[in-house]
Amino acid sequence: MLSPLMQRLMQLTQQGLPLHEKPYLQLARQLGVSEQEVLDSLQQMQDSGVIRRIALVPNHYAIGYRFNGMSVWEIDPQQLSAAGARLAASGYVSHCYQRPAKGEQWPYNLFAMVHGTSREQVEELVSRIRTLLGDSCHRHDVLYSSQILKKTGLRLAGTSQ
Repeated sequence: MLSPLMQRLMQLTQQGLPLHEKPYLQLARQLGVSEQEVLDSLQQMQDSGVIRRIALVPNHYAIGYRFNGMSVWEIDPQQLSAAGARLAASGYVSHCYQRPAKGEQWPYNLFAMVHGTSREQVEELVSRIRTLLGDSCHRHDVLYSSQILKKTGLRLAGTSQ
């Protein structure tokens, strides 16, 4: 169960941390608590699994990465966790996740998003992934973005600002 302080902290940070030299102190002032109470609350939420992490999320389009490829992979189920861990640690996969295959029409069970400044760069990254996966991979494909849609993080009902 989230304390009232944690609930308010989540409301204040849904749009991101304050763009301030000391964002946690800024939040503390808004909440009327100490900076340490904010840090402790965030740590408690992370420890309990309410939040996974606090991270910088750059706008990859604004920094020149205009080509996006969701690579999809058919991986031996018994090797799926290890394969996913290798991709997540590669340094060039922005997000990676497992999904159930849907038979012969959609046999892919591992997904890994890569970004590049050109289609050729994305293809090179997908080739690296293929090498990382080795014999655990049976086949793959790449789905390219065709347009940008609005993307936001989780927004809790009744807490929009």
